[in-house]
Amino acid sequence: MFDFLKQLKRNRPMRIVVNGNPALREISTPILKIDDEVRSLAENLLRSLQESEVPGVGLAAPQIGVSRRMIAVKTTDDKGHCRPDALPGELILAPLMPVVLINPEIVAHSEETVCEEEGCLSLPGISGKVTRWATVTLRTQLLSGQEFTAECGGLLSRCLQHEIDHLDGKLFYDRISPEEQKLADPIMRKLARREAGLRAAKSS
Repeated sequence: MFDFLKQLKRNRPMRIVVNGNPALREISTPILKIDDEVRSLAENLLRSLQESEVPGVGLAAPQIGVSRRMIAVKTTDDKGHCRPDALPGELILAPLMPVVLINPEIVAHSEETVCEEEGCLSLPGISGKVTRWATVTLRTQLLSGQEFTAECGGLLSRCLQHEIDHLDGKLFYDRISPEEQKLADPIMRKLARREAGLRAAKSS
């Protein structure tokens, strides 16, 4: 049983891990069955996203140290609204947000790309411009067991690509320019040292 279940019983969110934690570089395993353990992970992932000290629009299970293919997203505004020209996938997910997605995958994408600034809760203090597809077709499953495939654009498209990267052991740092990576490297090393210290303290 995962350590996160113990933390859940204490009604505390999991710590969001940072650069240097092995879970951030692992390929996450698919979820084959939605059981109590998966639902507990989903609840904790949502809580960790919502209670993060820095506001975020998405969080992947590896970011709380669990290598399972699950993400949480919240790209609507405070009133639960999505953009006026929202695509079908955005309209499906908007009323459910913040929502957990099980085994999300991108099965198609636009030729058009968009380059925008990104950050990450696991790389605090680092930002950079990342080129991503403008629209993607998402295939996923909800905690209810419902499956759907639909097109998504805007911030949700970017968020999905960012979080699914986490499930494949990739960070947005890997996609920024060499010049931006060079600027970020001192912070990356500092985060790795901090993470190593926290892991050592936990295991002692």
